[in-house]
Amino acid sequence: MGAPVNAHDSTNIVGIGAVTGYGWGVAPLWDGLLSSKPAAELVSGYGADGDAAWLARVPAGGDPRDGASRSAQAMRFAAREALTDAMGRGWTPGRRVGLLHAVVIPEIEGWREFYLADGGSRNVRGYLGLMPSTPVSMLMQEYGFHGPAMNVSAMCASGNAGLITAKSWLDTGMVDDVVFVATDLSLTPENVEHFVALGVAVVDTEPLDACRPFQDGSRGFAVGEASVSFVLSAGGDVPYASLLGGAMTHDAFHVTSVDPARTHVDDCVREALRMSGVHPGDVRYLNAHGPGTRQCDTAEAGVLDEIFDARPQIFSVKPLAGHCQGAAAAVEVAASALGYEHGVIPAPPTVAPGHPRLLDGPTPITGGVTLKTSLGMGGQNSAVVLAPPGTRAA
Repeated sequence: MGAPVNAHDSTNIVGIGAVTGYGWGVAPLWDGLLSSKPAAELVSGYGADGDAAWLARVPAGGDPRDGASRSAQAMRFAAREALTDAMGRGWTPGRRVGLLHAVVIPEIEGWREFYLADGGSRNVRGYLGLMPSTPVSMLMQEYGFHGPAMNVSAMCASGNAGLITAKSWLDTGMVDDVVFVATDLSLTPENVEHFVALGVAVVDTEPLDACRPFQDGSRGFAVGEASVSFVLSAGGDVPYASLLGGAMTHDAFHVTSVDPARTHVDDCVREALRMSGVHPGDVRYLNAHGPGTRQCDTAEAGVLDEIFDARPQIFSVKPLAGHCQGAAAAVEVAASALGYEHGVIPAPPTVAPGHPRLLDGPTPITGGVTLKTSLGMGGQNSAVVLAPPGTRAA
């Protein structure tokens, strides 16, 4: 079995905030996942020839004072909710609070309007609103934080990349606390069209009909949007979960495809376990990247069957929340952290024959270690290890 994990080696998730296709706030996200109903709705003008498409798009509801764009408003809302939540659970900010913002295509709607509607010309204030540094700066100013602040980007693995970076900051003593936000509100008609053309996104039918991770008949992923935030600290009276460690590798194989040899995916998983002091036999759940594409499902099922001897149970919430691109891993980590809090894994219902260890619908959880994998386009492999607060590997 794995070596004991010392309490000081873990980083606690002490606050959560969220904006998703289910609505503005953590409560709509959790209630939506537990309902087993996808967040996606038919949205006109996004399908072939301008038809309606099934999208888990963030609904209206932001505060214009947080920025002109949906993206800036969602980012500020999610971060503010996480900070308020953390303080309500006994967290007090330290002297050095850092900020990490995971983004892949930031402010895409603003840039689209800048070129197509504004003719490439805006006043200085409007132009600065397009800069990825602006929402970060505004949030730091709002709370008077003075630790390091930066953006991180690793395609669909950006959420895991941000968490790993946050833990490294905390472990080295660079900061006392980290506010981490992952934001991706990039569902323009053009982006949706090109993901469909790549053969990975499915928008012509309800998500559970098409996105079936680790099940027969899956055609790809439903697309979504989100901004999800965590406050990470060694403190906090009532943490949601502990982040024990994580790792990243790169396939260096193809701009979109996973290396079928899986060498560096496996290396990433093993290194994440080693960094966390966790043995494969300690892992009870695999919170998979699980987009419902054949190559990703094959790779992660191989990890489950070969590295873990098919012991853990596996699930993916992408059929429900959608594939939220740069914010995907953060949405899925939130699902596990909230699952520990509420004693339920919000797995989607199965709709077809699939992997024998695949969870079918909301499932009671009494603890145990969760491995969260996320495979980003271009060969970005990532894995983080989560556990209930204070957990030690057996």
